[in-house]
Amino acid sequence: MKIWRIFLIFAVITGCTGVPEQPDNICSIFREKGHWYESAYRAFLKWRIPIPVMMAIMHKESGFVSGARPPRKRCLCIFPGPRPSTAFGYPQAIDSTWELYMQKTKNYGADRDDFTDSIDFIGWYCHMSHIICGIAKNDAYNLYLAYHEGQAGYKRGSYKKKTGVKRAAGLVKRQALIYERQLHLCGREFADY
Repeated sequence: MKIWRIFLIFAVITGCTGVPEQPDNICSIFREKGHWYESAYRAFLKWRIPIPVMMAIMHKESGFVSGARPPRKRCLCIFPGPRPSTAFGYPQAIDSTWELYMQKTKNYGADRDDFTDSIDFIGWYCHMSHIICGIAKNDAYNLYLAYHEGQAGYKRGSYKKKTGVKRAAGLVKRQALIYERQLHLCGREFADY
């Protein structure tokens, strides 16, 4: 195989799966990852969760790393032990919640390391939090609390004594506001979709 073909294949693969160069700038993300805007927009149309909210949750959960997993615990301080959960991929969804999503949406081939499936999952989960918990669809802070704790945990108030989770929700809210302002400035670039 010629070297230019290998380079082209590598460029396509890394361009599609690599972490965005500027993860704090939604305009840069969508310029760099062309199909991501289309996928986010389709998820918005389907679930009516604002794109900045969905992207801020993904940013917090995985940092846009497609194969992200929670760090392993240590056994005897040196040996890698089990992971604390089955969370995986862009949305850091656990196995049981991902299976429920596939069942309820009939998206049986969905993968957590696929951006399109993951943004749709986040939109679906936030939509369900709106229905089950009564959270406004643009309330990034409380949508993240329900995302992290689960809807039952959110309704029980399990987050109330978890300062780290509340701090994370504050970061998601702040990032969603930044993304919203940025998208307001560059959104016309993507209006053709």
